[in-house]
Amino acid sequence: MTKKEIVKTISEECGLTQLKTKEVVQKTFEAIIDTLVGDSRHRIELRNFGVFEVKKRAARKARNPRTGERVEVAEKYVVTFKPGKEMEEKVLLLEKMGAILSEGHFDGIDDDDDDLPDNESGQSVNNTPQLPNSGSAF
Repeated sequence: MTKKEIVKTISEECGLTQLKTKEVVQKTFEAIIDTLVGDSRHRIELRNFGVFEVKKRAARKARNPRTGERVEVAEKYVVTFKPGKEMEEKVLLLEKMGAILSEGHFDGIDDDDDDLPDNESGQSVNNTPQLPNSGSAF
């Protein structure tokens, strides 16, 4: 998903113009970057989302995969992200759904050939696990 798609989705959900929404989204991104760089802890914790943190990677020796030659990698700062509990749970559910689909437990086809409804209300039943909807596309 691109920033443009995020802006469009939020603007539709909140009833704001795309221009105003783009401004808010951009300011949010800028605030995250400014805080990571400027805050003495170099850390942002967003409850139910995750934690962004700047960490220092020590200098190390590595190997060039093409030549096999050993090379020195200088120390550097990197941004890390640790997902929050809610995100972890949704990703785990997505992972379980993928396993169900890949193992053939559900193929999306009603192949019992009886041409009868799958429940008492006369509607077909979809037994595919669903991701919980938090009311937002995000």
